[in-house]
Amino acid sequence: MKKIVVTIAREYGSGGRIIGRELARELGFAFYDRELISLAAKECGFHEDFVQTMENRRSSGFLFNIYMTYNELPISEQVFIAQSNVIRDIASRESCVIIGRCADYVLAEMEGCVHFFIYAPLEWRLKIVRDEYKEGEGELSGYIRKQDKDRASYYNFFTQKKWGKAQNYNLCLDSGIGIPASVKLLKTYVEEFAKLI
Repeated sequence: MKKIVVTIAREYGSGGRIIGRELARELGFAFYDRELISLAAKECGFHEDFVQTMENRRSSGFLFNIYMTYNELPISEQVFIAQSNVIRDIASRESCVIIGRCADYVLAEMEGCVHFFIYAPLEWRLKIVRDEYKEGEGELSGYIRKQDKDRASYYNFFTQKKWGKAQNYNLCLDSGIGIPASVKLLKTYVEEFAKLI
């Protein structure tokens, strides 16, 4: 199979990361998710914890950005650029599955890329968050909505596109059909895509 890069954007709790990890295993591809934080931190010179904090922030704050205007790019943009550079470098070298981080946008012009968006009904997402991520009960539905809002805001700000809009992806999938079925479907799509390149 030729080099193929799969990007997966996802709603929080949809199981997109789990599906991506299993898809990478099935295809024999490298898998990148949180590893991108370490690589981006090295790229921009910030601490990993700080990069993780900045990941879904589109702005560092109005006053801070005014100050930074006279010095350099806002930190949120430095982190975005560092992650984008890391994503492009990885994608140029090997077949892989990349989770989130606007990778579909960053690699939009690169050949051999397949972009997926994973979503699911709220009930399914609540179950995933409880079972897989071991999140406390609390007000989970509100927490899930906030995570989605943050992801959408970040994506929309940096890409000037709409997060979750079908036209931005090759395939949008409701993972409520289950993790194994979702992996099987995406694997079939990638294999068929590989025949065309």
